[in-house]
Amino acid sequence: MTPENKQTLNTSGTSGTRLQFDWSWVSNNGGVIALIVILAFNVIVTPNFLNPQTLFVNISQVATIAIVAVGMTLVIATGGIDLSVGAVMALAGAMAPLIFTSPFAEANPQIGLVLSIVVPVLVALLCGAFNGFMVSYLNVQPIVATLIFFISGRGIALVLTNGNLQTFTNPEFSYLGTGKILGFPFQGYLVLLIAVVVWWVVNQTVFGRQLLAVGGNEKAARLSGVPVKRVKIGAYVICAGLSGMAGLIVVAINSASDAARIGNLMELDAIAAAVVGGALLQGGKAPIFGAILGAVIIQLVKYTLLANGVADEVALIAKAGIIVTAVYLQQARKE
Repeated sequence: MTPENKQTLNTSGTSGTRLQFDWSWVSNNGGVIALIVILAFNVIVTPNFLNPQTLFVNISQVATIAIVAVGMTLVIATGGIDLSVGAVMALAGAMAPLIFTSPFAEANPQIGLVLSIVVPVLVALLCGAFNGFMVSYLNVQPIVATLIFFISGRGIALVLTNGNLQTFTNPEFSYLGTGKILGFPFQGYLVLLIAVVVWWVVNQTVFGRQLLAVGGNEKAARLSGVPVKRVKIGAYVICAGLSGMAGLIVVAINSASDAARIGNLMELDAIAAAVVGGALLQGGKAPIFGAILGAVIIQLVKYTLLANGVADEVALIAKAGIIVTAVYLQQARKE
């Protein structure tokens, strides 16, 4: 028997042999396999799946998940979690229309447009700094620290808008969500830009190496001189900033801001996308493009179920199942 055959056959103590399947290959390529299966199913079964309008809608929907998932991946890489991303989206989305419909912005439309993008993102960054400070300096568990803003952030957004739906007509702002470049959605380009920049930061900068070191072994990183607290704050700040940008895109797509609905359950989608993309919940790994792949899978699962008449509640169960499966494959890969 050749050495290659010995690796795939397991002698059972009798005259026969038993073929063993290499599950490590499945666990290492599970995301790609899942994407191929979902795409094939939709091409065959789902009506109008390849219609340009359907593709545009899916890209628009997946963009927000992907942007938040990239930020969530950084937080998870430190060994943390961020439950406040949906609330940050709601807050940023509520602020933008208030700014560009204000008397000052109406008198200075170009300045108002810039402020309606910059100010909400800056506020989102401050939210991330708050989360990072709670985790790093007050030693509050990440799930508890971010739960604070998970509750209060949406409440602040509702107070700012008096709980009312804000509708508007602003073509320049709406371009964030509905614009196209060479027939491809603008937010698709934005996702690619963000992914490339964050990938470069993780893989080519000192901060990126420190980020992975903190998640891999925080005590060893601290003893090696890594500024653990600042690195953690940085991860939460980036995550919140990207969440704020995602909130602006949602508002731009709908030409309306509903603080009660924007970002609902986004934390589940973002965590699922990050884990499916290969992020380890214990930290130490930040697969940025894996998070994009995970976001595509999450969105396609949601779309597939709804397009084939399955209730949205079942989609939630499916997402939970995806997370469980991804975590199981991570454990299988370790063994």
